Amino acid sequence: MSEVVGEHARVRDALERPTLRLLDGKWAAFRVAVFRCSFSRDRRSVQADRLHVQVDTLLDELQGNGVDVPPNTTGRSLCNMWVNDQWLFRDNAQDGSLEYSLTSFALEAIDLVQSMSRDRVLVSESRLTTILDTVRRWALEAAPDADARIERLNVQIHELEAERDRLESGGDVAAASDDRMLDGYTNLIDLIGQLPSDFKRVEESVLDMHRKILRDFRDEDRAVAEVLDEYLRDQDELVKATPEGRAFDGAFVLLRDDALLLELRDNVQVILAHPAAAVLETQDLNEIRGAEAVIRQGTKDVLAQRRRLTATLKEHIVNHDVLQERELGRVLRGIDRELATWMETAGPRATVPVGLLPPTAKVGHFRERLWDPASAAPPPPLEDVEEDAPDPPTVEELRMRGGPSLEELRLALVDALATGDMGTVGRMFNELPSRLRRPVEVLGLLHVVNGIGALRDDAGPEVFEAIRPDGNRRNFLVPAITLTRDEAATLDGWSLEGAGDE
Repeated sequence: MSEVVGEHARVRDALERPTLRLLDGKWAAFRVAVFRCSFSRDRRSVQADRLHVQVDTLLDELQGNGVDVPPNTTGRSLCNMWVNDQWLFRDNAQDGSLEYSLTSFALEAIDLVQSMSRDRVLVSESRLTTILDTVRRWALEAAPDADARIERLNVQIHELEAERDRLESGGDVAAASDDRMLDGYTNLIDLIGQLPSDFKRVEESVLDMHRKILRDFRDEDRAVAEVLDEYLRDQDELVKATPEGRAFDGAFVLLRDDALLLELRDNVQVILAHPAAAVLETQDLNEIRGAEAVIRQGTKDVLAQRRRLTATLKEHIVNHDVLQERELGRVLRGIDRELATWMETAGPRATVPVGLLPPTAKVGHFRERLWDPASAAPPPPLEDVEEDAPDPPTVEELRMRGGPSLEELRLALVDALATGDMGTVGRMFNELPSRLRRPVEVLGLLHVVNGIGALRDDAGPEVFEAIRPDGNRRNFLVPAITLTRDEAATLDGWSLEGAGDE
């Protein structure tokens, strides 16, 4: 009997994985293109609102160039759909905002498309040499026989000594050809390109563990010690039992070895210094140069997830009330004992009325404020400050700070008209005593003149020299006013009461 049934099941499971579902369907090219334009090795996560706007922009750009895009969709709806399809991961950033990142399935699909779109040699000397070297190294590690391992080491030592002696005797050092270096570049780029998806799988495994522990804590049906034991066991299995875990462990060892990192950087510089590197594209050069950065960033993301998981465990252990848990256990055990006693005499249809909620406590109104003797005490007596009080102002000082002296100004105008020394009103004002030449008296004089209709708009200005009560002088420009005989007669019979009536 053939194995087609088992193969069919395995192939079906593989085709149902999110990686191949991303590359299947009418909009596969659209999805991969949007992911490659929105995310990169240097931009692993994008803020949620920004990605929504960016996808909307890409939709408009593709439609403008005649490319078919999913109809009746927006950037927000597409991102939500991709999260449900396990191609995007949505999580909280450090500042509390939402951000998107590609899942390991999406990274695998993008790497597959990128490898298929790049010209590469499937079988080459460098690739076969890499395989042979890897097999030789692991065969040496796996040999259980000490004699066999010694023999393999002697062969390697003999080969290395022969090459050393040849170089010391003046042998030529032939640099690798351009074709060989290009094959090596292709293999190296493929290996580096697989790292982000490997690290992402480790990060997602830790995240799944985080969610499971949170679910166990919320259920509260397992003891804390049991959850911790499972967490430690899963952590050990994650690092040692899975390929991505072993890759992460090796990368972590590399990051802790400064000598290995220095050797990696030096070797990358030597590789890129070969003339064959001139034909590489900028993207390929950045991939090779960023090998160390990829390892560092992937390890950093995994450790960040592990720190979040550890913080969750710590928070639950610190806030977990053991006494409350024991008290609840005692109550439940007491209920169980009473139930067993009741079942000894109760019939098959007997019921017990049990209140689901305790009765509401009826509490009368309490005083919100109590009587305070201090609040009823009289205020302290006022201090006698009569001796420190300043002298009260005189009547003349108060009058000097008051309004204009209208009656005295009217009589001054009448006297000036009677003596024939009137001239203009401004000239008369400038000859008045100081007490009648305050700035406010200028307004009073204008009020009197306007009351008899002698204030005209076509008159030119003249200077009124006012004197303040403190002796300072101020000049005011006022229309020049000359009283006629009729106006003088009217002024003689004008009164303050009549002006108020007007």
